[in-house]
Amino acid sequence: MPAPHPVVQTRRLFFSYQAGDIREVNAVLKEINLQVAPGEYLVILGHNGSGKSTLAKQLNALLTPSEGQVLVCGMDTRDDSCRWEIRRQAGMVFQNPDNQIVGTTVEEDVAFGLENLGVAYEEMRQRVDESLKKLDIQHLAEREPHQLSGGQKQRLAIAGILAMRPTIIILDEATAMLDPSGRQEVMRAVRQLNRQEGICVIQITHFMEEALCADRVVVMQEGRIQMQGPPEEILLNREALLAAGLEVPFAVELAERLRRHGIPLDEKILHREQLVEALWTLLSKN
Repeated sequence: MPAPHPVVQTRRLFFSYQAGDIREVNAVLKEINLQVAPGEYLVILGHNGSGKSTLAKQLNALLTPSEGQVLVCGMDTRDDSCRWEIRRQAGMVFQNPDNQIVGTTVEEDVAFGLENLGVAYEEMRQRVDESLKKLDIQHLAEREPHQLSGGQKQRLAIAGILAMRPTIIILDEATAMLDPSGRQEVMRAVRQLNRQEGICVIQITHFMEEALCADRVVVMQEGRIQMQGPPEEILLNREALLAAGLEVPFAVELAERLRRHGIPLDEKILHREQLVEALWTLLSKN
């Protein structure tokens, strides 16, 4: 069978905030060629200033190329007539959920985008209820958004996008303002939407642990894609991560330090659970 068409495709994408000037010295994005498959979970890593958030905004037409092309579900982001449909197909979740919450109650906020689409009340009611349930916040339907925790607010923002029936959800540093507990609850919900609903997820983050469950990891540096591949290939490349200004995942770094002290650990330990199991196995042998 032929490979499915990508839901996102960038072709020699250059971008500069200085209109008409895409010289390399000013370009924020430099010759980005990227394809994202339907249902893929893609994580884009990079330190501050690497261009990752600028790339995210290109993927739902908040920004458009200075040169090159971005296609979202086959639609060119430079085509003004496609902008609304592109943003419906590729919903964006931002760092601060307060910036995209507009309803006076949770269920009104989820319904807001559907009202703008002119969705009939009966279908709107069904979509709102389904979205709240999938994000496990149906019990908060009548609460005022300002009463929610940070993690609950981000799940509300995702529910509002989910009700629009998107093909892609883009998370632009969406967990950066959350505590570890809130971060975990949001990531759990996003992974579930990806695995169970088949929604493509493109996540921009600097938290290395959030890349562990991705299908593919892209590392950006100085506006370019520096490397990409499966998590086990990228996140175990300690030297390349450090060269890109990124932290090494906790389990990878700790396992490396233990090896330096003579503890014989497998070179492919990536997750904390793998490290705990390996240490337990060693202890049980002694």
